[in-house]
Amino acid sequence: MAPTTRKIVCFSDFDGTIFMQDTGHILFDNIGCGEKRRQELDQQLKSGERSFREVSEEMWGSLHVPFEDGFKIMEKELEMDEGFREFYQFCVANGIEFNVISAGLKPILRRVLAGFLGKEEASRIGIVANDAEIEPDGSEWKPVWRDNTELGHDKALSVKEGRANAAAEDENGEIPLIIFIGDGVSDLPAAREADVLFARKGLRLEQYCIENKIPFTGFDSFSEIKKEVEAIMQEDQDKTGGVGTPARFNPRANMWRRVSSRQAVPKFVAATPSKEEKMFLWPEFSEYRPRNQENPSS
Repeated sequence: MAPTTRKIVCFSDFDGTIFMQDTGHILFDNIGCGEKRRQELDQQLKSGERSFREVSEEMWGSLHVPFEDGFKIMEKELEMDEGFREFYQFCVANGIEFNVISAGLKPILRRVLAGFLGKEEASRIGIVANDAEIEPDGSEWKPVWRDNTELGHDKALSVKEGRANAAAEDENGEIPLIIFIGDGVSDLPAAREADVLFARKGLRLEQYCIENKIPFTGFDSFSEIKKEVEAIMQEDQDKTGGVGTPARFNPRANMWRRVSSRQAVPKFVAATPSKEEKMFLWPEFSEYRPRNQENPSS
């Protein structure tokens, strides 16, 4: 595979995307407030009775165990996508910048990745997420929000920043190709800033894209994404764009195929979630699925 002439930056959601289960749900249900209370909080959020931050802080605040004890539970319950390691190694070999982008807590995501991939390999993965203050004895788990937005993390802004940084670093002044991989409607603001969108099959993001005719490529495994990205890299050797541009490209963001200078990048419209999208921001951005259980088809 000849390397692409344009820098590629990949952003991937974590819960329900790289891992089949939700890290937060595993912790809350097993050693925190419990599944029943979590579901009650979910309903309070959906009804508008309480805000995302209030609900989230209560869930995380229900944990009173040392961090490593929490990881031992996640290690038993979590299942990593069978093709992720291969895809990540492919990204490293081909100079593709890979980042995790999540509304979760960075220390948890970093520890889970290190546990499943090894510390050295995991340390090279960029993580764009909320932070956390966790007491050594586990007596307090407190989210540290990345920004002042409703979810504590504006994923769309993070993707825009990633694009701008990659463009600024490019010696030829070319804008990068942005790939986004996700599973839920809360991923939509960030996905709208991407040039290519991958949505896990059978979950809410795919359904939303189909209903609203948003260009995307469905996947069951990161192995399928690897093949698609290989094809994209080959297509990048011919930057004709315009007529014949593959359907997988987002027409709102795929200006990368028609311009060569970062000065020519249009100002994208801010991807603020609509009222409908907000209905699915939590907890349906990922679905808790016990290990070895088949993916739901709807």
